[in-house]
Amino acid sequence: MSTTDVHAHRTTTPPADRATGGGAQVTAVRPPRISARGRAWRQRLVATLFLGPAVIYMVLFFGYPVIQNLIMGFQHYTITTFFTDEAPWAGWANYTEVLGSPLFRTALANTVIFTVGSILGQFVLGLGLALFFRRRFPLSGALRSLILLPWLIPLIVASAVWKWLLDTDSGALNRVLMGSGLIDSGIPWLSSTDLALFTVIVVNIWIGIPFNAVILHGGLQTIPQELYEAGSIDGTSRWQAFRHITWPMLRPVVSVVLVLGVVYTLKVLDIILGLTGGGPANATQTLATQAYQLSFATFDFGQGAAVSNILILISLLFAVIYLRLNRRPVDE
Repeated sequence: MSTTDVHAHRTTTPPADRATGGGAQVTAVRPPRISARGRAWRQRLVATLFLGPAVIYMVLFFGYPVIQNLIMGFQHYTITTFFTDEAPWAGWANYTEVLGSPLFRTALANTVIFTVGSILGQFVLGLGLALFFRRRFPLSGALRSLILLPWLIPLIVASAVWKWLLDTDSGALNRVLMGSGLIDSGIPWLSSTDLALFTVIVVNIWIGIPFNAVILHGGLQTIPQELYEAGSIDGTSRWQAFRHITWPMLRPVVSVVLVLGVVYTLKVLDIILGLTGGGPANATQTLATQAYQLSFATFDFGQGAAVSNILILISLLFAVIYLRLNRRPVDE
């Protein structure tokens, strides 16, 4: 076969076919454009899918019990109601009876003393530890971890340990004091009407110190070191540095710690029940323990709900304060 025949039998492929590998021409397909409205709708859908389970959980396990408790506070709700499903409407009778009770006034006064004493002790000691651990030294990390132990131990376990330590006859504390000759007989830390509330406050301070120390230590870490260096150049003392640098910079964190501490302390129940049960002679009775005893000791759930609703209102007040304090730095 001649060269001419060979060229004649060759198939010439068009340039377009060669670019696509031969055959039918393939055109690129662009994905459809999503409008701004569609993107916004998709973002809302994704946010809803993420928030949905949390919202459902909050409604079922927090919202529903709170609403039921509010309703129960206006009913004559007793243990027989669980069987008859009949709770007569009481209106404001439960609140009137509770507020007029001498025990409520005692519980309210004890709640104020318990809360103020606990918050002051926890904050002062927690701030001292936070300032101490700001310096790095050997085993500082291990010691910071040990400080968290009171916060990690279950409250009922902590109260049992403290009850053993503070027992009048066989408590370890009284034995140490008598062995050292400081006292002649055991001190009734938990059975004396004069000492019981003070003792419970001390135990609650011990439990709350880690929370204050950790949060305040984190706040101290955010203060620029350059401020202290500039102050040292100007000849400021340690007290002046704390007063003019540390405290103003730490004030937003302090506000949050104090408000959260108040909300937490108002509802403390385990420690008081484990140590004294509200006694002796109602010396450690608080609003939380009164609500518990009305509901589960005398089975007057209506009055117990009324006391707890009052406690919820007080907690909500401090929760609003916390939200405002937490939002202020962002707005400013």
